Amino acid sequence: MGIIELFILAVGLSMDAFAVSVCKGLAMEKCSFKKAAVCGIWFGGFQALMPAIGYLLGYQFRGYITAVDHWIAFVLLAVIGGNMIREALSKEDCPEDDSLDVKTMFLLAVATSIDALAVGITFAFLPDTNIVAAVLFIGLITFALSTLGAKIGNLFGAKYKSKAEFAGGLILILLGVKILLEHLGVF
Repeated sequence: MGIIELFILAVGLSMDAFAVSVCKGLAMEKCSFKKAAVCGIWFGGFQALMPAIGYLLGYQFRGYITAVDHWIAFVLLAVIGGNMIREALSKEDCPEDDSLDVKTMFLLAVATSIDALAVGITFAFLPDTNIVAAVLFIGLITFALSTLGAKIGNLFGAKYKSKAEFAGGLILILLGVKILLEHLGVF
C-alpha cells in the first residue's frame, strides 16, 4: 500500500472520530485547543492501537486464508464503509454531551475505532505493509482531524458531520474494490 492510499485510508477511517468530535465541539460552550486535543488524543490513540491489534490477529491466521484474503479485505472494507454511509444518512442527531471524562471518551474511542481493527486484519493480508508506519500515520491523521472536528463543531455546528461520515464510508468501499480488482488482475 502506497503513501497516497494509506493517507486516503487514514482519512476514511478517521471520519467516524471526526463526526463524534464535531458533536463534542457542538455541545461545548467554549472549545479550547486543550479540549479539542483531548478528543484528538483519545480518538487518534485508539485509531492507532486497533489496527495494530487487528494486524496481529490477522497475521496469526494469514497462512490459512491467503487464497481468499482479497475477498476478506473487500468484504470488511465494504461492510465498514456501508455502515458509515448508513449512519451518515440516518436522521440521528448529536448527543448533547460535552463531557471529556475517561469513561465517556474511552467508550467513544472504542466505538469509533472498531472499523480500524478490521482494517488492521486487512493489513495482515496485504504484501509489504509497514504496520508501524501505517499505525502511526492513521493515529496522527485521526488526531489532527478529531482535534479540528471539535473546533469546527464548536464554531459551525453539525453541518459537516453527515457529509464527512458519508465521504469516509465511500472511501473505504472504493479502497476495498481497488484491492479486489488488483488481486483479480484488472489493474
